[in-house]
Amino acid sequence: MAELNWTNEASRWVIDIHDYIAIDNPQAAQSIVSGIYRSAQILAIFPRAGYLHRRELDGEVRIILYRHYRIAYLLNAGAETAIDILGVFHGALDIDQYFP
Repeated sequence: MAELNWTNEASRWVIDIHDYIAIDNPQAAQSIVSGIYRSAQILAIFPRAGYLHRRELDGEVRIILYRHYRIAYLLNAGAETAIDILGVFHGALDIDQYFP
């Protein structure tokens, strides 16, 4: 089973998503955040569940979807037991702006 490591950036994105939705609907905000975390937990068992976004020297940036959100993660080269959650992005955002 793989270990999920949430980067500070990814954690900040989830908090921002929650806070934005909670302005109008706190219950929906909690539901979305719970769904994001549940979706990411799938990676602990199925690390290649997401589609390949691009290859990097240290592994593959892959993406899984939850509703309107893309959960980007790094599947470390040669060690599918370590997954770094890089960010959580709304589908309308250009994700390539955040990965130089």
